[in-house]
Amino acid sequence: MRQNPSFAMTDVGELRRILQLNPWMTLVSASDGGLVASHYAVLLDEERDDLTVVGHVGKPDDAVHGLGERELLIVAQGPHGYISPGWYPPGPNVPTWNYVAVHLSGIPEILTPEENLRVLDRLVARFESGLPQPRLMWQPPNDEEYVRRLERGTVGFRLTPTRVVAKRKLSQNRPDETVDEIVVQLEAGNSPYADQRLAGEMRRAHAAIRAGRAAQLRQNTAADAAATPRSAGEEEL
Repeated sequence: MRQNPSFAMTDVGELRRILQLNPWMTLVSASDGGLVASHYAVLLDEERDDLTVVGHVGKPDDAVHGLGERELLIVAQGPHGYISPGWYPPGPNVPTWNYVAVHLSGIPEILTPEENLRVLDRLVARFESGLPQPRLMWQPPNDEEYVRRLERGTVGFRLTPTRVVAKRKLSQNRPDETVDEIVVQLEAGNSPYADQRLAGEMRRAHAAIRAGRAAQLRQNTAADAAATPRSAGEEEL
């Protein structure tokens, strides 16, 4: 992914938040037969506080990807959506697409069967927990033989990325007034491009940008005041 310094995401806490909220990811590797991509749910490693992730693939995807032997790219796609030029002030403009994406690269470690079972159990719990009557992996009518047989058809992995490229393209190059209008349009229920999640990401990103500008302004004002020479008649306190 081509990086633009204005759109770069580097804060580990923010990256973890995006990974946590968007677990359906794309796994890409270069095989002997060319590029191959698979789609699986991936979770942050709960025993780490960095960007290490855990997941599984169904056999024979492990062989197709050369899992544990070749570099793997994991793509997490955050909120994204169309931005109409009609939401900008009058004048020449073209549409664009706002988005958040995180790319993690590295050679994954293959999990033991017991580690894989723990990851599978956690994966099921993650998505079942929001239901009124969750069906957990070890819950009857599933028995141990059934669960372990399913595990043998998968290969678990842990990836601690050696390269991270993350991008948050959310109209940072637009004036505040235009950004506010885009957010209004994204939150409007009558728009075919309404997207509350994308609007929320824009609010979050631009709140941080505006807070940073305000802090810099206060710092500059204080520096200017300190550098201003006192008048000859000014008394020292």
